[in-house]
Amino acid sequence: MTFNPLKEKGLRLEKQLRNWHQIVGNPYKKQHADCYTRTRQILMNGIEVEAWGFKHQLNRFMQNLDFEDRVNLSRIGRIENQQQITCNWLSPADQSVLETTLGYEQVAVDLTAWLAQNEPDKYVKETFNFGLLEDFDHLYRYAQYAYMQEGVEPNDIVKGQTDVIVGRPTQHHHNCNGLRLRKNYDKNTATPQTKVNILTVLSGEQQTHNFYAEHGFMYGDHVLRETYAEIKDVEEEHVTMYESLIDPNETMLEKALIHEFTEVCNYYTCVEDETDEEIKKYWEIFLDIELGHLQTVAEIFKKYEKRDPEEVIGSEIVIPCRFKSQKAYVQKVLEKEVQKRLAPNGEYYNSMEEIPDDWVSYDVQKKVAEISSPSENCINVVEFYNDRDVVEASETLKNKEVQILEQGLQKKSVAQNTVMPDKLQDMIDTHEERKQEKEKLI
Repeated sequence: MTFNPLKEKGLRLEKQLRNWHQIVGNPYKKQHADCYTRTRQILMNGIEVEAWGFKHQLNRFMQNLDFEDRVNLSRIGRIENQQQITCNWLSPADQSVLETTLGYEQVAVDLTAWLAQNEPDKYVKETFNFGLLEDFDHLYRYAQYAYMQEGVEPNDIVKGQTDVIVGRPTQHHHNCNGLRLRKNYDKNTATPQTKVNILTVLSGEQQTHNFYAEHGFMYGDHVLRETYAEIKDVEEEHVTMYESLIDPNETMLEKALIHEFTEVCNYYTCVEDETDEEIKKYWEIFLDIELGHLQTVAEIFKKYEKRDPEEVIGSEIVIPCRFKSQKAYVQKVLEKEVQKRLAPNGEYYNSMEEIPDDWVSYDVQKKVAEISSPSENCINVVEFYNDRDVVEASETLKNKEVQILEQGLQKKSVAQNTVMPDKLQDMIDTHEERKQEKEKLI
């Protein structure tokens, strides 16, 4: 059965206002929620933040629109603001900032891995894989703090669906932003799938940046505060990287059409996949609302551009994400591409061995980590709590941790507080020895 969102019946714009009791719904129950109910809630919050912000940019720069059309766009922006409140506040009050943070990074890992496997453009897929390994390491770093600060085990949040182990070390994610600029797709040949994939991951990464900016200061531990600052800075690089994939020659109304289509596609998937019946009700009404938004914007697009919207978004729904475990794919990318770096000539990727001594990102990395790398400090500190780092993965992958770290560490521009492979191996050995000693006493 095909689903053409330009022809499906949606909720008309004049019927979309909701009252405060409808806007501020009941949050999911932290103790019982499926981890992917949480990831959907986090992603859709980010999708709505992007959509709301873009409407304001549209109203600021599209001054040639008729007054009635500007009114309709501003009304859509208001409704999306209400949707964002609902999505964001589905998160329960008893979920800590660190617990929510682990959810954000699970979104980044499993979303990006799914997108990479379902991306028709090979260059875009490579970019997704590159960003994937960085978010994978962020999950690992925050997991150490969640354990130390609050006694939260990674699987309390990720429910065994996402591995938690070292990736490309966070201290090596800091680059000259010019190197993050990627080769953009051609709007005339790119598929709707590619356009939706990029805007989906971009919205998620942007909201991750915003969440860390707004919540990283809420802990008293100075090293943790610095870690939020460090990883927030990487998210800024990710936003730069993903947005640069978009064709800048798209008109503002083309972009508006893609934004609304992206919202429809994501809510469509949420409706299909959600297991929490109470949360699913929100996805259903929001799908109807977004169909109304898309069809309103499509009429504006036709009026001013004299083109068929299907030229931009096609005639069928696309699936931007199925939240499900991506362990096998992530491990494959981890083992194959942990050494990959941004090429010095821009747009492409090299292995570490191919990076020249005057690579411009070395200067950035040396400056920001001239005292220490906060994301490395978390491993040094967790040794006092647990003898070794906190890892949740299969025994096969656990046994490769030191090897992965060794392959991912650069030979140049390494922070002085870096946990080197031999130190990590000592920590692992000490943990095992003490574990065996405890077992003898039981």
